[in-house]
Amino acid sequence: MKQFTFKGLMAPVFTAYHGSSQQVNCEIVDPYAKLLKSKGVGAVLINGTTGEGMLQTVQERKQVAEAWSAACSKHGLVLMVQIGGAPYPDVVELARHAEGLAVDGVLCLPELYFKPKSPEKLTEYLRNVAAHCPETPFFYYHIPMFTDVNVHMPTFLDMAEKVIPNFRGIKYTSGDLDQGSACLKPGRIIFLGADAILCGAVAAGFDSFIMTTLNICPELSDKIIACMAKGDVEGGRKTQRELNDKIANILKDGDWVSAMKKAFNESCNLNLGKTRAPLNFQ
Repeated sequence: MKQFTFKGLMAPVFTAYHGSSQQVNCEIVDPYAKLLKSKGVGAVLINGTTGEGMLQTVQERKQVAEAWSAACSKHGLVLMVQIGGAPYPDVVELARHAEGLAVDGVLCLPELYFKPKSPEKLTEYLRNVAAHCPETPFFYYHIPMFTDVNVHMPTFLDMAEKVIPNFRGIKYTSGDLDQGSACLKPGRIIFLGADAILCGAVAAGFDSFIMTTLNICPELSDKIIACMAKGDVEGGRKTQRELNDKIANILKDGDWVSAMKKAFNESCNLNLGKTRAPLNFQ
């Protein structure tokens, strides 16, 4: 089984589209990967919330995964693929495809219609999915504000680790830092997915992060982490306020993904196009 040893900054990348046709643009993936590498980002997550994975067909998600697999291999980036947010047979197909690409990790949302209401039900669903990519480190995507799946994460983690051989941890996208901190344990990988609480999360012991703003201004997150590492709490708080002010200014232009994508397009020499419906792009 492949080992997962990455710690640090992982950018949840946007999916690029061609103009008004909105067809997936894979040609821009290589320069995008090169740009992130130059900014000190060591890993990428594809087809997640930021990447509009749930707004793409299975074939499109495979295309994106293949393009990023090649680019990550070329530029020395760690690759994680989000496979959930689709009917179960499609999730299984995407799991098998990700394993076939030998990606570094797989991230999976819960079932989004027949929502699991308990740690047992969530574990059962993920165990069935993970069985189709048994050699790939497997992670759960906890984002209750989107999924409305509010299972207690520390309880779920203890359960999943016992019955899913390739289970390695979660992406924790929630403002509940108390519950998030309770998830931390040696040998367990917990990625923070909430940009606005980075400073507090680092103080609590988080050491890995998947946050949209890493596409745009990773230097601010780097600075927050560095300040906290050397005990400069006031410096960390000041930079966190700077990051939060930047986020608030970006969000004046629309919903999270659309506004962040617009900000990326405006700040970099790459144009990833607009977001797909039903997301609004202003």
